[in-house]
Amino acid sequence: MRRAIPLLVLFVLLAALPAPAQGILPSSFAGWTATNRGSFDGGGLPVINDDTTVPAPLSVAAAREYGFLSGERVNYARGVDESLYVELYRMKDPSGAYGEYSYLRKPDMSRTGPTDHSALSPAEAVVLVGNLVLFIQGSELVKDAKDLNVLVNEVSAKAQQGPLPTLSEHLPTKGLIERSDRYILGPLTLDQFFPVSQNDWLGFSTGAEAEVARYRVNGRELNLLIADFPTPQTAQKKLNELQQVYHVNAADADQNDSPVFGKRSITLLAIVFGARTRAEADKLLEQVQSGAEVTWNEPTFQFKEPPITTMIVGAIIGTGIICCFALISGIAFGGFRIVVKRLFPDKVFDRSSTMQVLQLGLGSKPINSEDFYGIERNQPK
Repeated sequence: MRRAIPLLVLFVLLAALPAPAQGILPSSFAGWTATNRGSFDGGGLPVINDDTTVPAPLSVAAAREYGFLSGERVNYARGVDESLYVELYRMKDPSGAYGEYSYLRKPDMSRTGPTDHSALSPAEAVVLVGNLVLFIQGSELVKDAKDLNVLVNEVSAKAQQGPLPTLSEHLPTKGLIERSDRYILGPLTLDQFFPVSQNDWLGFSTGAEAEVARYRVNGRELNLLIADFPTPQTAQKKLNELQQVYHVNAADADQNDSPVFGKRSITLLAIVFGARTRAEADKLLEQVQSGAEVTWNEPTFQFKEPPITTMIVGAIIGTGIICCFALISGIAFGGFRIVVKRLFPDKVFDRSSTMQVLQLGLGSKPINSEDFYGIERNQPK
């Protein structure tokens, strides 16, 4: 019996523990049922970007640079021959999730999916939901778009919402190759889309963030990088470093096989790779402008003193208004007291039991409190 009691206590404690978490992806939705569930460490499937298969280690490194926390993978089935494969990337914040979404998006995903930031093809889809990213594979995703909406709605309830990066708003639209823009937060990911160097030459460790995109200018394909720095001084310092190390804006750039051109616009640093001449690069660089504007001719408020006649008339009118208000208030207050004293004598105002009248003794008749009401009271004999 003594041995059975500890075992019984242990059993009760284990039963009281909460059940393990089921994950973010639902077990069923819109007729789809999970048949297999697992997790991954950020690698996921090999990702295809710009028609080039990215090895799994690079995919893992990119996810970690974007702030990868955990991942889920679930196989769903409906009926006999319908199946879906879903991967969920949970990132530390919506900015990192936006970067992972831009990384997973492929050129053939030309359709818009369930959210504003989603891309869809007949066989694959990428959806951004707060700090979560969904990568979906199926045979007829366009036909199953309504089912995907149900899945996204269930997942969004567990997502962390927040502002998304706005750096892509500074990208020029003329000549932009669709779905070629990528949000970058680390040097390894940057080297995949803007191959200059694998080290942190841009300064991500000091707070920089970047957006890269491909453009078609005069029949040639150019790569544009826009980086945002905390201060204009930091951006100018970085441009000076790049001019020394990578010969950005070099005078003999025309003879260089792979010249690099750049310019600074307040806190933004724009760099073009792949242009043959400065004039060709300027067609992109001149379109990059920072959203902040500094001007010296900002309109200010100027006080104008009114004429003396206006001031005198205003003073007279104001005084008259105050006098009228005082007169009306006095009449109203006095009339109210008189009415109350007539209706309720010696009960509200000037009660004889609590009222004392100071007398100078100049007259022979004493003053009584009843005199205030114009009534006579029976005096005791």
